[in-house]
Amino acid sequence: MNEIDIFKALSNETRLNILRWLGEPEKNFPKQQAHLPKEVSIKGGVCVGDIQDKVNLSQSTVSHYLSIMQKAGLLEAVRYGQWTYYRRNEDTIKKLAQFLDKEI
Repeated sequence: MNEIDIFKALSNETRLNILRWLGEPEKNFPKQQAHLPKEVSIKGGVCVGDIQDKVNLSQSTVSHYLSIMQKAGLLEAVRYGQWTYYRRNEDTIKKLAQFLDKEI
Protein backbone atom coordinates (compact mmCIF):
# COMPACT_ATOMS: atom_id res chain seq x y z
CA MET A 1 0.00 0.00 0.00
CA ASN A 2 1.42 3.36 -1.05
CA GLU A 3 -0.17 5.92 1.25
CA ILE A 4 1.02 8.89 -0.82
CA ASP A 5 -0.70 7.57 -3.97
CA ILE A 6 -3.87 6.93 -1.98
CA PHE A 7 -3.92 10.42 -0.49
CA LYS A 8 -3.28 11.93 -3.92
CA ALA A 9 -6.17 9.92 -5.35
CA LEU A 10 -8.46 11.06 -2.54
CA SER A 11 -7.44 14.72 -2.77
CA ASN A 12 -10.10 15.28 -5.42
CA GLU A 13 -13.71 15.69 -4.25
CA THR A 14 -15.19 13.77 -7.17
CA ARG A 15 -12.84 10.81 -6.69
CA LEU A 16 -13.62 10.78 -2.96
CA ASN A 17 -17.35 10.81 -3.75
CA ILE A 18 -16.95 7.94 -6.22
CA LEU A 19 -15.25 5.88 -3.52
CA ARG A 20 -18.06 6.70 -1.09
CA TRP A 21 -20.76 5.85 -3.63
CA LEU A 22 -19.11 2.54 -4.50
CA GLY A 23 -19.40 1.61 -0.83
CA GLU A 24 -23.16 1.26 -1.38
CA PRO A 25 -23.59 0.59 -5.10
CA GLU A 26 -27.18 -0.66 -4.81
CA LYS A 27 -28.23 2.63 -3.19
CA ASN A 28 -26.12 4.98 -5.31
CA PHE A 29 -26.39 3.26 -8.70
CA PRO A 30 -29.85 1.59 -8.76
CA LYS A 31 -30.06 1.81 -12.56
CA GLN A 32 -26.75 -0.05 -12.78
CA GLN A 33 -27.92 -2.92 -10.63
CA ALA A 34 -30.94 -3.41 -12.89
CA HIS A 35 -28.84 -4.15 -15.98
CA LEU A 36 -25.74 -5.79 -14.49
CA PRO A 37 -25.05 -8.92 -16.57
CA LYS A 38 -25.40 -12.19 -14.68
CA GLU A 39 -22.04 -13.29 -16.08
CA VAL A 40 -20.26 -10.49 -14.26
CA SER A 41 -18.93 -12.07 -11.11
CA ILE A 42 -17.88 -8.84 -9.45
CA LYS A 43 -20.20 -8.14 -6.54
CA GLY A 44 -21.02 -4.48 -6.30
CA GLY A 45 -19.38 -3.63 -9.61
CA VAL A 46 -20.49 -0.46 -11.39
CA CYS A 47 -19.72 0.37 -15.00
CA VAL A 48 -17.97 3.56 -16.06
CA GLY A 49 -21.04 4.86 -17.89
CA ASP A 50 -23.17 4.80 -14.77
CA ILE A 51 -20.47 6.52 -12.75
CA GLN A 52 -20.15 9.10 -15.54
CA ASP A 53 -23.90 9.76 -15.45
CA LYS A 54 -23.76 10.40 -11.70
CA VAL A 55 -20.75 12.76 -11.74
CA ASN A 56 -21.78 14.50 -14.96
CA LEU A 57 -18.24 14.62 -16.35
CA SER A 58 -16.82 13.39 -19.65
CA GLN A 59 -16.11 9.71 -20.10
CA SER A 60 -12.39 10.39 -20.48
CA THR A 61 -12.26 12.33 -17.20
CA VAL A 62 -14.14 9.62 -15.32
CA SER A 63 -11.94 6.90 -16.81
CA HIS A 64 -8.85 8.87 -15.81
CA TYR A 65 -10.15 9.28 -12.25
CA LEU A 66 -10.94 5.57 -12.00
CA SER A 67 -7.49 4.71 -13.33
CA ILE A 68 -5.84 6.87 -10.67
CA MET A 69 -7.90 5.19 -7.98
CA GLN A 70 -7.19 1.72 -9.34
CA LYS A 71 -3.43 2.38 -9.50
CA ALA A 72 -3.57 3.56 -5.88
CA GLY A 73 -5.21 0.24 -4.98
CA LEU A 74 -8.55 1.73 -3.95
CA LEU A 75 -10.54 0.08 -6.75
CA GLU A 76 -10.69 -3.28 -8.48
CA ALA A 77 -11.84 -3.62 -12.08
CA VAL A 78 -13.22 -6.44 -14.21
CA ARG A 79 -13.72 -6.18 -17.94
CA TYR A 80 -16.76 -7.85 -19.48
CA GLY A 81 -17.11 -7.37 -23.22
CA GLN A 82 -16.89 -3.67 -23.92
CA TRP A 83 -17.71 -2.72 -20.32
CA THR A 84 -15.44 -2.34 -17.31
CA TYR A 85 -16.97 -2.72 -13.85
CA TYR A 86 -15.41 -1.13 -10.77
CA ARG A 87 -15.77 -1.84 -7.08
CA ARG A 88 -13.96 -0.77 -3.96
CA ASN A 89 -10.92 -2.73 -2.82
CA GLU A 90 -12.03 -3.19 0.76
CA ASP A 91 -8.69 -4.71 1.78
CA THR A 92 -6.81 -1.53 0.87
CA ILE A 93 -9.44 0.63 2.56
CA LYS A 94 -9.07 -1.40 5.77
CA LYS A 95 -5.28 -1.08 5.61
CA LEU A 96 -5.63 2.67 5.11
CA ALA A 97 -7.91 2.93 8.14
CA GLN A 98 -5.37 0.97 10.21
CA PHE A 99 -2.57 3.22 8.97
CA LEU A 100 -4.51 6.34 9.95
CA ASP A 101 -5.36 4.90 13.35
CA LYS A 102 -1.79 3.84 14.08
CA GLU A 103 0.35 6.46 12.39
CA ILE A 104 -1.61 9.69 12.52
